[in-house]
Amino acid sequence: MRRAINLLAISAVVLFAFAVRVEAAVSTFDDLPLAPNSFYFPATPTNFASGPATYNHNYTDFGSGCCWDGWSYSNKTDVTTPGFANQYSAYAGTGAQGTANYGIGFLGAPTVTFATPSVVSGAYFTNTTYAALSMLNGDSFAKKFGGTSGNDPDFFKLTIIGKNANQTTGMVDFYLADYRFANNSSDYIVKAWTFVDLSSLGAVTQLAFALDSSDTGAFGINTPGYFAMDSLTTAAVPEPSSIVLLLSGLAVMIGIVRRRTVS
Repeated sequence: MRRAINLLAISAVVLFAFAVRVEAAVSTFDDLPLAPNSFYFPATPTNFASGPATYNHNYTDFGSGCCWDGWSYSNKTDVTTPGFANQYSAYAGTGAQGTANYGIGFLGAPTVTFATPSVVSGAYFTNTTYAALSMLNGDSFAKKFGGTSGNDPDFFKLTIIGKNANQTTGMVDFYLADYRFANNSSDYIVKAWTFVDLSSLGAVTQLAFALDSSDTGAFGINTPGYFAMDSLTTAAVPEPSSIVLLLSGLAVMIGIVRRRTVS
């Protein structure tokens, strides 16, 4: 009997693990075509998809090839050139885990949309070179973080917002830079790709992103409103029919065990 119960338990675990394994998907941006040392910039509103996720790319022609917001993707590796002309480089120098392509989010309103409700396990985030060097050294629009004394309690915060059927499911904050520590040696600007756990957001059909900074002005934050993201991992929520099928399979196993036990 004990052997039969153990077999049942093992079978249940295998069935569950198989279901999860089949449904997991990763948005890496490496499935998108891109020439070396370049970036995605269609001069028209053109969304794009990578893996299970669809990314919004908005464009409004104000002249001289301007302006976009939402998402682009890139494989640029420039970690030393400051300024707006280098807005498409991740400060890490490559994609997450050494891959080539990665996403660039820019405010306005970047969103990620899923065809079916999905649980987002997490994603890797880092700064863009443009934002990082602006915070590190200051520029004509934004201050040097920490100020001249190094004591200013500056921060640059990314908030990831989960949504399902227009209902907010939760929020996760990630500090891309934090100078609020009493000991200035603890102050930091994120350069390495850092994994952020987003599973607390639950089942979502969309992610929205917001940036906040201690350096603000009449038109909002002065810190360049960019961030980089890669390897967004999701697992679709099982359909009710799939759950019923799994439970039916387990019920059959239980019946087999009971019959063997009685006999």
